[in-house]
Amino acid sequence: MEQLIQYDTDLFLWLNNLGNPTWDGFWLAVTNKFTFIPLYGVLLYLLYRKMGAKSLLISVVVIAFMIAFTDQISSLFKHGVQRPRPCKEADLMEQMRYIAERCGRYGFFSAHAANSMAIAVFTGLLLRPYYKSLIFALLFWSAFVAYSRIYVGVHYPLDIICGMTFGAISGFLFYKLKQKADSRFISS
Repeated sequence: MEQLIQYDTDLFLWLNNLGNPTWDGFWLAVTNKFTFIPLYGVLLYLLYRKMGAKSLLISVVVIAFMIAFTDQISSLFKHGVQRPRPCKEADLMEQMRYIAERCGRYGFFSAHAANSMAIAVFTGLLLRPYYKSLIFALLFWSAFVAYSRIYVGVHYPLDIICGMTFGAISGFLFYKLKQKADSRFISS
């Protein structure tokens, strides 16, 4: 386990130190949870346009539960595992670039990575019959958001990988839940 943690730390330092001040503002914007509100609006519009108002309403409710679920499970893991974030490790501070506005206490696993991946998988699967390539763009977007957490210095790569994996599973399960809700509440 110690060897895995060391590999994770080494990979974090390498990825984090790829950054430079020219790009810091860009990555701070990417990591900000409010930056992508227009994207969410476009996705909701596409859901409405292709599936109708009832299905959109069900989607919004399911998405709200999905985000609450991924956030709460992430929080449980953070407090259960209690792995400090890299920005809380005194011996790393001189070796890393820390540009985030704040640094929480624990980091395993990343809620940003879980939430963005859950949204990508959920909406990508819902819209796949209409926009075949959209899911790939959303998966790329999710990975982009996840990497921003390493760039700003608040998560290790394993925090990101586990968050993205949990998010993908959650997105798929909530997609299945949405399908069941549609079959029950929307008449054919």
